[in-house]
Amino acid sequence: MKKILLISMTIFLFSCQDYLDIVPDNVPVLDHAFRSRTTAMNYLATCYNYIPNIGHPNNDPAMSASDEWFVEVNDFYRSEFTGLEYRFGFASADRPLFDYWGNPSGTAGKSMYKAIRDCNIFLDNIHKVTSDLTDGEKKVWIAEVKVLKAYYHFYLMRLYGPIPVIRENLSVDISIEETRVFREPINNVVEYIVSLLDEAAPNLPPEILSRSVDLGHISRPVALMIKADVLVTAASPFFNGNSDMDILVNPDGTKLFPEFDANRWSLAATACEEAIIACTDIGRDFYEFEEYNDISDTTKLVLSLKQVATELWNNEIIWTSTNASSAELAGATTPYFHQDMHKFAPFNPYMSPTLKSAEFFYSKNGVPMDEDVDYPNNNKYDVVLVPDDHLYYAEPGYETLQLNIDREPRYYANIAFDGARWFGNGRYKEIGRGSNRDEESYVFNLKEGGQQGKNGSLRFSPTGFWAKKTSHIESNYPNSNSRYYELSSFPIYRMSDLYLLYAEALNESLSSPNQQVYDAIDKVRIKSGLKGVAESWQNHSRFPAKVNSKEGMREIIHYERTNELAFEGKRFYDIRRWKTASSDMNEPIKGMNVNEETTEGFNKIIPYAIQLFTNKNYLMPIKNDELRVNKNLVQNPYW
Repeated sequence: MKKILLISMTIFLFSCQDYLDIVPDNVPVLDHAFRSRTTAMNYLATCYNYIPNIGHPNNDPAMSASDEWFVEVNDFYRSEFTGLEYRFGFASADRPLFDYWGNPSGTAGKSMYKAIRDCNIFLDNIHKVTSDLTDGEKKVWIAEVKVLKAYYHFYLMRLYGPIPVIRENLSVDISIEETRVFREPINNVVEYIVSLLDEAAPNLPPEILSRSVDLGHISRPVALMIKADVLVTAASPFFNGNSDMDILVNPDGTKLFPEFDANRWSLAATACEEAIIACTDIGRDFYEFEEYNDISDTTKLVLSLKQVATELWNNEIIWTSTNASSAELAGATTPYFHQDMHKFAPFNPYMSPTLKSAEFFYSKNGVPMDEDVDYPNNNKYDVVLVPDDHLYYAEPGYETLQLNIDREPRYYANIAFDGARWFGNGRYKEIGRGSNRDEESYVFNLKEGGQQGKNGSLRFSPTGFWAKKTSHIESNYPNSNSRYYELSSFPIYRMSDLYLLYAEALNESLSSPNQQVYDAIDKVRIKSGLKGVAESWQNHSRFPAKVNSKEGMREIIHYERTNELAFEGKRFYDIRRWKTASSDMNEPIKGMNVNEETTEGFNKIIPYAIQLFTNKNYLMPIKNDELRVNKNLVQNPYW
């Protein structure tokens, strides 16, 4: 046993039983795990199984720990949403809340170091399978696991910053002192991750052909997309020349954060371009909803923008996994569509967008509301009547806020407000095309006692908004005896994300933006029903010259990513790498007054809570137990 078992640097954190748990069921030694193609495939599945539960409202810090969301503040809800506790300052180095490092019981997350250890075991032993595994298949599997190993290191880097890099597992016969590894400088971490991806990419297929068997497996575009994300992250202000992190130094004096290097943005832009080529070569493109023919162009556009985050394996998705399901998120965010649903509670919704999320989306002219020369931004909280030309967005004549009028299509694809229409979830007829109103889009009444409003102390939108993007339109809960949930996937990466990373990296690599920058962002804007960025700013913004400068385009690109990728777990990481979270996450959480049943009362904006974000929150704490065992590990600043 001693000759064949390998362990990682975290051996001292796990009991013997813990690290033996990685062996497939009923296989007592690793030789048996790699005896045949079938057992090796099981071990490959084990390596995949560590992919974090991306999109999960509790286990993914990028969801409820993001300022896009709010959950009613009381002990019952808070205990179910670790991210909310994190935002309100309940995390500590003794109680990290999220733990992707060692992940003892009682915390949200998975141990990425255990994942890396299993990847290393696979890479060290796959050569033992000689009978029924072809050399070509073996080469692909090795490449897949190298990408997984790179991704797990990257996941740790985004959360913890400099980390120990586990290039290979350590033998059980080394001394305890040799297991006490150091955190490595960011540059070393990035270089190692990129080297793994570069090694793997040529041996991966350009696309998954056997969809019934291999969907979710890693292809070449996935490896190149991860590389692009890694290099954009490494070039961003928090990881590139961040003097606030100069105090993070190893016990041996090694500085862990690098000096600023502008060339990192050029490397990132090149990586993004390579990923775009790999994706477009196999036909990856923007998603377009095609399920129903007898709907207006307006509704079709809204559904194209909405369903991209839930439509299973749609053509815009570059990578997702079986662990990245929308099921839990849908259950936490899908509204009750009629009051009878409160009686049998088919799911448990109480997570909703903040007012800030609603305000982020552009006006119909494709610029921020407060920049639009034609938008009545100073009166956005006034109650007005929904105009007739908003027929497919909201109920004409309904009293609602000006905030909900004359917004971009992504607003109506993402946000359900008081008076909004909601197509699907049991109603699939276009306005005026059903035999009765009960077949056509829901009209939301979010006031207290309303069909989709507060009807008790549980299961309601605490902010007076609901998120549309997180609910598949085919899911339906018509009565207490019937519940149908449409299987859906949550995108880890999709094409819009990639184009916007490219626009950002290219803009930062230049002294001023060029046409390539505009083209990259315009691909996303035009498919979203907007004009190009230069045309929109020059014709409608109070700052028409903003598109001409690197600084102006930086602000626009940040805004565009927030709008396009709303509620998809991107903003949590973006505002940290941009180093803007200290201002973004300290704003009060606001919403509508959901305890009021009158138009006047409901439409009064009220504060719900104050978030607590200090500089320590840019990185998560390493649990103190880890530092007690390994004296060479240093804690992240201020924890």
